[in-house]
Amino acid sequence: MFVIRQVATEDVTTLLKLARMVHFINLPPNRDIIASKVVRSRQSFGKQARDPRERNFMFVLEDLETGNVIGTSAILPCISWPGHPHVYLEVTRKDFWSDDLQQGNTQVMLTLGEDVSGPTEMGGLILAPGYRGHSEKLGKFLSMVRFHFMGLHRRQFKKRVIAELMGAITPDSHNLLWDYLGRRFINLSYKEADLFCQQSKEFMTALFPREPFYASLLPPEARNLIARESDETGPARRMLERQGFEYQGHIDPFDGGPYLEAVRDRIPLVEATKRCDLTGPLTGAGKSEGMVSCEGEQGFRSVQTSFTMRGEGIRISAEAMEAIGATRGSAIGVTAMPKKKSGKSAKSGKSGKSGKSKKS
Repeated sequence: MFVIRQVATEDVTTLLKLARMVHFINLPPNRDIIASKVVRSRQSFGKQARDPRERNFMFVLEDLETGNVIGTSAILPCISWPGHPHVYLEVTRKDFWSDDLQQGNTQVMLTLGEDVSGPTEMGGLILAPGYRGHSEKLGKFLSMVRFHFMGLHRRQFKKRVIAELMGAITPDSHNLLWDYLGRRFINLSYKEADLFCQQSKEFMTALFPREPFYASLLPPEARNLIARESDETGPARRMLERQGFEYQGHIDPFDGGPYLEAVRDRIPLVEATKRCDLTGPLTGAGKSEGMVSCEGEQGFRSVQTSFTMRGEGIRISAEAMEAIGATRGSAIGVTAMPKKKSGKSAKSGKSGKSGKSKKS
C-alpha cells in the first residue's frame, strides 16, 4: 500500500535526490532551500504559520512495503502580495490590415505582467521514474490529494487557484525561449535565473522591459515554446483540465509553460470532499473508492482505498486504518473517485519511463 503524508525533517535527503532527477522550479536541487521548505511545511501543518504568505504544505508519497519516499507534491496557499509579485508574460494577439495591399496578419505579443492578489498555487509534483505508469496511478494520487486537502481546509486557501505547467527544457538545462528572449535583458542562464527567483523576483521587474514584445521576432524554435508544456506534462494538463482548470493567456517568463487557473469552490474534487466519522473496519468489498485521510497523532496521512458510507459514518479496511493512523471514532476526510478498471497490477520499480517531471 502507498500512503501520502505530510513531509518530515528526515525526508530532506530523499527530496534532494528527487529534485536532482528533474528540473523543477518549485523544488530546486539545493539542500538549504529544501530544508527551509520542509520547516515551513511542518509549521503550516502544525498551525504555527499564521500568515498565509508563510505557509507551504508539502506532501510525500511513501511505499509502505519498502519504507521509501518516492514522490512529493505541494500547495502554496498565497504566492504573491504587494512587494512580492507573481510575475508572468501575458500572451495577446493584435490584428494588422493594409487597405492598399488588401492583406493583413495577426501578431502574437508578449507583455510582462505582475499579480499581487495572492492566488494559491498547486506545485511541487515529482514522482520517481520507476513508479510512473504504476497501476495505482500514483502520479494522479499525488496531484489529487492536494484537492482533497484543500477541500478539508478551504479557508486556508484563496478562491483563485493556479497551476504552472513546465515548458520544454533541454537535457543540459536550457530553454530556448529564455535564451532568445529573457537572457537578452537578464545576463543569467535559465538555470541561474530559475534558482535566483527562489530568493527574489525583483530582477525580473527591474530588468525586463514593460513594452509589448512581438513574438514573430523570435526564431521559430523559440516561438513554438510559447504556452506549450513539455511532452511529459500532457497527462498532468489533462488531469487539471478535468478539474476545471483553464488557460487564461498567462505563461511562465522563464520557460514559456502555461499557467492554468480554476476557482477553488468549483473544482469537482474540492466540492466532493467531506468529513465523516470512522465507525469501524470494513469487512468485504467497499461500495465506493477514493481517497481517505486522517489527521491524528501522526499528522496528515491519506491512502487510496475502497470504503462504505452510511449516513455520516464510514468504514474502511483495517489495513487502510493502520496506514493513516485512524481508530474507531476518528474524523476521516473522504473524496469519492470513479472506480478503477480491473487489470493486472504493475510491479513497482519497473514501470514507467524516466524523464522530466512537472511543476504541477
